[in-house]
Amino acid sequence: MRIGYACLTKGVPYTDLKGVTSRNATPERLTEVIGHNLNTLGNILRYNVEDGLNMFRLSSDLIPFGSSPVNENRWWDHFKPEFEELGSLMRESGMRISMHPGQYTVLNSPDLDVVSRAVDDLAYHSLVLDSLGLDRKAKIIIHIGGIYGDKEAAIKRFKDNYLRLPERVKDRLIIENDERLYNIEEVLEIGTSLGIPVVFDNLHHQVKVGDGKDSMWIREASRTWKEEDGIQKIHYSQQDPNKNLGAHSETIDVEEFREYIDRNVHQDLDIMLEVKDKNLSAKKAINSVLDTGRIENLEREWSRYKYNVLESSPENYQRIRDLLKDKGSYPVEEFYRLVDGAIYNTSPTQGTVINGIDHVWGYFKDVATEKEKERFRRELDRFREDRLSLRAIKNSLWRLNEKYRDPYLMKSYYFHI
Repeated sequence: MRIGYACLTKGVPYTDLKGVTSRNATPERLTEVIGHNLNTLGNILRYNVEDGLNMFRLSSDLIPFGSSPVNENRWWDHFKPEFEELGSLMRESGMRISMHPGQYTVLNSPDLDVVSRAVDDLAYHSLVLDSLGLDRKAKIIIHIGGIYGDKEAAIKRFKDNYLRLPERVKDRLIIENDERLYNIEEVLEIGTSLGIPVVFDNLHHQVKVGDGKDSMWIREASRTWKEEDGIQKIHYSQQDPNKNLGAHSETIDVEEFREYIDRNVHQDLDIMLEVKDKNLSAKKAINSVLDTGRIENLEREWSRYKYNVLESSPENYQRIRDLLKDKGSYPVEEFYRLVDGAIYNTSPTQGTVINGIDHVWGYFKDVATEKEKERFRRELDRFREDRLSLRAIKNSLWRLNEKYRDPYLMKSYYFHI
């Protein structure tokens, strides 16, 4: 089982993609931004490999205006060495890669211009995966589309337009159920008739149908996957209790995730998490279902979270320290319950925040120059007087860390979440 996340990486430096507006999309600017994004992708992949995150969805924004006439660059030729290097890293690490075009990529629209743009967009996504040298196990996920007043006609348009796609696109395409228009049973009928693998999305299903038969539908979807398509994949997310039905949660509740897997997953498959905190939840999920969980996994996580916890809840900070003293245990659910309780459910006070700042400053106080020490004292005073934001003082501390490169802090989430 592989567990992955989508598009963006949280809490890790040098992993931000750039964009460009159509007004500024000159060939030179596009080349600059594409180069930055490919370098960023390399940083993300290396982080994923190091942390055992071997499933990842590439952002459709990797190449700005990738399917638009605005971008006239032959980026697949210009950056061929970069694509080859990134693809080698993906293949050698066994990382499963996918892409998911946005809501405007609609194959079954009655508007021929919309369909034409959708075909162009799917060709762009396929070209990215081809340029990386990935086989057809690297997939492109789409929804069926709209109903437009006649579902039967809309399904027929989808089927007809799918059959007109280039083979290299059809080989990569997979389809999933949604929460409003096409339930899993309808998507399975379409996928079976066309030979398209089907992805079961649990939250979409919960919102639209909610029959509690996830295990059955996962098994039914497994029959649409052929060996050359790779291992079956599903999408998993949890409802945000404070938002509208269907909204993804900020983070994954480990206990709920484990219960879902135990109840519904009875075959080898890959799970793409759709959750706001991205890789942070993917790592939580992986640690929660390890067959032989070791305390070292939680200690490694603690080294990254500890100052985020400290600045919100010194009580949870101490409880986690006590929890990890038993080296023969693996208290994964309690560990993440305490971490989540501090980060997502506790409002820090100025006192707890300053406590966290002081602990992090301790890494620099003996190496910083007098000028840097004086600047820190001024910024801390301004923070106490509510004249400087916490983000600003964290950015200042991060710049010090970029200079002094403390190996412990370089991997801390403190500066970035």
